[in-house]
Amino acid sequence: MRKPKVFVAGPVSWNRLVLVDRLPDPRPHTVFASGHRTAVGGTSAGKALNLASLGADVTLRTVVGDDEAGRAVLDVLGRAGVEVIAEQAEGATEQHLNLMDPHGGRLSIYLELPVLSRPRHHERALAALAAADAAVIDLADHARPLLAAARDAGVPVWCDLHDYDGVAEFHRDFLHAADHVFLNDDGFADRDALLTFLKSLGKPAVATLGADGAVLVADGAVERVAAAPVDEIVDTNGAGDAFFSGFLVAHLGGADAATAMAAGARQAARCLGSTGLAPDL
Repeated sequence: MRKPKVFVAGPVSWNRLVLVDRLPDPRPHTVFASGHRTAVGGTSAGKALNLASLGADVTLRTVVGDDEAGRAVLDVLGRAGVEVIAEQAEGATEQHLNLMDPHGGRLSIYLELPVLSRPRHHERALAALAAADAAVIDLADHARPLLAAARDAGVPVWCDLHDYDGVAEFHRDFLHAADHVFLNDDGFADRDALLTFLKSLGKPAVATLGADGAVLVADGAVERVAAAPVDEIVDTNGAGDAFFSGFLVAHLGGADAATAMAAGARQAARCLGSTGLAPDL
């Protein structure tokens, strides 16, 4: 069978992950880390790496700086078999400091955020986009112009809105352009409000629910999947991107909704049991 071709556009980063017993309270005090390490991050890196681990042919258009962090990110992606179209940022590569507790809690502090004034590889990106079976356009201003490009090319658009609350203006272009919508339940007060929102979209929409699995609304039907069992949760980074990727690859392979949801849950569980954004890192 032909490998599915997926075009991904959005952010990558180089992160320092600091493990703490619990996230710190908002008061002056001292916290001791139980461990720390550096690793590739960013939702588009997470999706590209998981898609590649599932056998997809992946092209990632992103932005990095001309610095050690950018070279480290590109090295990880290249070794995983991801074709990267790297636009040059004016400043540093995106970098985060992530405080992480044993229960999946995370506080992410942005240390650097790249600025892209003029893309150098726009035509190359458009060619890769036009050849793809699906375009994953992630939340970033530098990826936003590719929403219209994907629509013009007739390539189905998949957008992950993360913790969208249904009203934030930043997400609107992505929501409106998407043929398939993903998000998590963090932005909604309760599951009933979340389900009402999903039904209002009039397009296939998936919400991940953490340990409670995920829910899909499509064509008026509601499909649920339980979280796949994990012997030991090693690292929660990338689990949402892993679910998205498992679902997408199964969908492109002709799977029905229930099968695609189960594939997403399995890939998320594999990611949770590993130390990286994708299980094969």
